[in-house]
Amino acid sequence: MPEPKALLFDLDGTLYRGGERVPGADGLIRRLAAAGIPCWFVTNNSSRTPEDVAAHLRKMEIPAEPGQVITSALAAADYASRLRPGGRAFVIGEAGLNQALTESGIRIVDEGDEGPADMVVQGIDRKFSYEKLAAAVRHMLEGAAYLLTNPDRLLPTDGGLMPGAGSLGASLSAASGKEPVVIGKPSAILMDFALKRAGVEPIEAWVVGDNPFTDIAAAVNAGCPSVLTLTGLCSADDWEDKCRAAGVRPDAVCAGLEQLERMLPTSKRSE
Repeated sequence: MPEPKALLFDLDGTLYRGGERVPGADGLIRRLAAAGIPCWFVTNNSSRTPEDVAAHLRKMEIPAEPGQVITSALAAADYASRLRPGGRAFVIGEAGLNQALTESGIRIVDEGDEGPADMVVQGIDRKFSYEKLAAAVRHMLEGAAYLLTNPDRLLPTDGGLMPGAGSLGASLSAASGKEPVVIGKPSAILMDFALKRAGVEPIEAWVVGDNPFTDIAAAVNAGCPSVLTLTGLCSADDWEDKCRAAGVRPDAVCAGLEQLERMLPTSKRSE
């Protein structure tokens, strides 16, 4: 693997697990910053704003600024603004998605507004209702494009697994007959957006994550080197089986973040 000019980190399962920091995450990010290796935090989460994500990281003493955070909502807003500049969107989502779309110049259509939307943009929405489903499907049947922030069927929470954006999306697809443009991992759209923000070529950015089905698959789809960390979804006993099931193979596998750091230029410089 070539030395990286940037690292694209997954979050939940890689740098933290819920509200618990993965051992070594704080020191690793600090040392990378001191060495001048840019770190970016790339997440399928569309509900939180970059400010919220950065604050959550800092609460666990992991250095982070909002400008380093790349969410599926930001990538969806970028895609929407290029698809239909200044267009109208019916949104099923939360604060992070609504803010990103508004800041990109997209006009938000409410349920009772007259006229068709140019697109339906859907993420996780914990106030999802039949009324929202019916309005979204009406717009889609009238020709609106369908953008899905991320296909995750389940959402990890402190209280256990809950239905995710992909589960809501399944109902929209079933009712409308339309398949969405998927923005988040494993799609390359989110990764391409992250690479553009980082200002690097795919081969120059290491993607670090715990999930072969999303993180590693997204790296492969975008042409980036990938590092699987056994800090979340996978263990030493099952990572190969899960990679086979996902149809991907990481470029490297690390038991933890300490082992990842030994692969990096920061470690070589200190020897």
